Amino acid sequence: MQYTLKKSLGQHFLKDASVCERILDTLKDEHPSKLLEVGPGGGALTKYLLTLEGVDFRAVEVDLEKVDYLLHQFPELKNRLLHESILDTAPPFPDSFVLVGNFPYNISSQIVFRILDWKDQVTVMIGMFQKEVAQRIVAKEGSKAYGILSVLVQAFYESDYLFDVGQDAFVPPPKVMSGVIRLRRRNDVPEMKSEHLFFMLVKAAFNQRRKMLRNAVRHLFNPSVLEDSLFNKRAEQLTVKQFADLTFLMSAASESKKNIHA
Repeated sequence: MQYTLKKSLGQHFLKDASVCERILDTLKDEHPSKLLEVGPGGGALTKYLLTLEGVDFRAVEVDLEKVDYLLHQFPELKNRLLHESILDTAPPFPDSFVLVGNFPYNISSQIVFRILDWKDQVTVMIGMFQKEVAQRIVAKEGSKAYGILSVLVQAFYESDYLFDVGQDAFVPPPKVMSGVIRLRRRNDVPEMKSEHLFFMLVKAAFNQRRKMLRNAVRHLFNPSVLEDSLFNKRAEQLTVKQFADLTFLMSAASESKKNIHA
């Protein structure tokens, strides 16, 4: 049984067995009891994941043609393969699980935000992204790659860049390098007034990242608060904790906006 590749879904299927084995070895270190694979596609990684013993395994795939192919190739996936988009589906387990995948480049950032939506359940994520996106997720303050994704993810997860993956590892080969990263849920999430205010602040700060913080987030703070020298910095110079701390100083106007949009 054959399948076709669909550019509209950003499909670049992994073919390099050594890459699959490295991901599997990394996954074994996490000792998952429940595991979700996102976008199994042609099943290159799925084949290895199914060898894990004592693991409740599920997969979610949006492309019906790939669902049919996977069920044909791996009959054991029956009742474990969801024909849905990761962006629309509900968590496949009622409690904690590990998430793994070679993520479609065209929705990889959206998948990261989905993981943040599920952060109370996703304890570990091991995923392959376009290298530039992977670097942004793990970037530290002071670097050009440091941005919205970096801060929002690192508030809740410890992030590690694991290894590069070249274009030749895929069919068809993408035009860019890829990178595999690992996220482990933090036990020491920095205190913040609310996640809503934290997200609002980070997005406002980086939407005008070339400006001093004072100018980028002026609408979120009372003028007296903005006199602090911290607001002389640019967004990329602040740590995750500093962003979290600032939420306690955000103005009543920000709170009213929260209530309007709640």
